[in-house]
Amino acid sequence: MAERSEVVFVDGVRTPFGRAGEKGMYWQTRADDLVVKAIIGLLERNPNVPKERIDDVAIAATTQQGDQGLTLGRTAAILAGLPKSVPGYAIDRMCAGAMTSVTTVSGAIGFGAYDLAIAGGVEHMGRHPMGFGADPNPRFLAERLVGEDALVMGSTAERIHDRFPQLTKERADRYAMRSQQKAAAAYDDGKIQPDLIPVATRSESGWGLAVRDEVLRPETTMEGLAALRTPFRPHGRITAGNAAGLNDGATASLIASEATAKELGLPVKMRLVSFAFAGVEPEIMGIGPVPSTEKALRKAGLSIDDIGLFELNEAFAVQVLSLLDHFGIDDDDPRVNPWGGAIAFGHPLASSGVRLMIQLARQFEEHPEVRYGLTAMCIGLGQGGSVIWENPHWSKKAERKAR
Repeated sequence: MAERSEVVFVDGVRTPFGRAGEKGMYWQTRADDLVVKAIIGLLERNPNVPKERIDDVAIAATTQQGDQGLTLGRTAAILAGLPKSVPGYAIDRMCAGAMTSVTTVSGAIGFGAYDLAIAGGVEHMGRHPMGFGADPNPRFLAERLVGEDALVMGSTAERIHDRFPQLTKERADRYAMRSQQKAAAAYDDGKIQPDLIPVATRSESGWGLAVRDEVLRPETTMEGLAALRTPFRPHGRITAGNAAGLNDGATASLIASEATAKELGLPVKMRLVSFAFAGVEPEIMGIGPVPSTEKALRKAGLSIDDIGLFELNEAFAVQVLSLLDHFGIDDDDPRVNPWGGAIAFGHPLASSGVRLMIQLARQFEEHPEVRYGLTAMCIGLGQGGSVIWENPHWSKKAERKAR
């Protein structure tokens, strides 16, 4: 019988995130090439990993067609030069694709079926807009199973503003501005660059090299944000400034049993404590991380006060604020997205979950006083996902000193 194993996050990398569309740096780059580049970069950083020992490759995409189709994990594994004996598969949980890739292979490792796996995601929203080519069942609307705007993410975010009047547009704009400022500071301090894998790009003007996220707007001001139009509703509150844009990019991570990491001399950047997914009304999908976080905390035997660092996906500022309000956390709490979030970096849907983990792992190295961290995100069609991690650098002495 397989022995249960401790699951660890060994390493994670990502491509710089680009702007979706013809003007974006990846317009002429294939989606599968983006994730292959991330996998190759991940393995080059970890030369101790025997490629034949990788048990599976789980790669997520939200719109699984064209160069994001064809059982992406398997095709990416072959294209990345892994032995043909290494299997792979594709995952779709909309925005939480990469997060689900990680939790799914983690379950297999924890059960003892796998020792080592690659998990990540890719989204080329320029080539494959969300929901493109999808054919929702007419019963959804005919039987009023979901509201008409349940598939329009901006409209679902407007509904959170409706439901919680204290979540004002001004609060959302201020949060968004701070995200841009924190991301710019993190870049200036060299925090983001070590985990970026440069990607060769092609455009009408010739070849280039993507080494930085394309959509950062450090010059953002409250006045500028206040003047932006509200595309989802007249006199609404959701704008291009307080929401993540449409982006292209890929992520890849190496997940292992702690025993295998030790055997191969691999780093342990985080230990998995618990994870949970939860469903909510699709019309207000942004509140999904609230019940999923409560569930993950319950399973771990922890409370929100035990979490010392938060990496929350900023699909919309209001969605993060709804979680902070629920748990009584201040908008400017320094534990929350200390290096900024998706409003600044971008949110290529199915790849974003691993970006959160990459940043949390780096922050753990800097904060031995923090024992537990949370990565959480809202998910289209009314879901939330949360993963709690333990800091392997934590020391009781550092924690006592910080109090």
